[in-house]
Amino acid sequence: MIRGSYPLLAVLVERWRPKTHTFVLSVGEVTVTLEDVAHIFGLPIDGEPVSGWTDSSSDFVQSQSMAIFEREPVLSRNSKSYIKFDKSTAYAHAMYLPLLRNFEQIHTYSWGTACLAHLYRALYCASRYDTKEMDDPLNLLFVWTWERMPCISPVSRHILSPAEIPVAMR
Repeated sequence: MIRGSYPLLAVLVERWRPKTHTFVLSVGEVTVTLEDVAHIFGLPIDGEPVSGWTDSSSDFVQSQSMAIFEREPVLSRNSKSYIKFDKSTAYAHAMYLPLLRNFEQIHTYSWGTACLAHLYRALYCASRYDTKEMDDPLNLLFVWTWERMPCISPVSRHILSPAEIPVAMR
């Protein structure tokens, strides 16, 4: 997690309304949109849906990793459904492996839509009374907050190049 960000995350999750997918703030209701995802991460929001059959069994993960990367998968310690990419701290869920089989088609998928859906699901889970922490899409949430509420941004907006896209690269 981004250092010193827990209070911000706690306030946002407390103000999240799962039924409307919005944050209820004193100025009104706001939400992360597809356009925000495209602007922040530079992900495509048009194209084929990121969907498919989900199989997280070890046999599936093993066979898909061998077919795509031609090597044994390095699994996450926390969840055996995530594999580690080479020389990276990034992990991918096994459900995305079939989509990675054809690298020429990767750009045809609407990854921004999948990213936004993942954020909404994580916020839904985090807003439950019995949940103690939130996972994964925190970078999107923090950058969106800093873009929409620049008064709390850790870097002044006038220092950054406004034309730089994706914004998350700042």
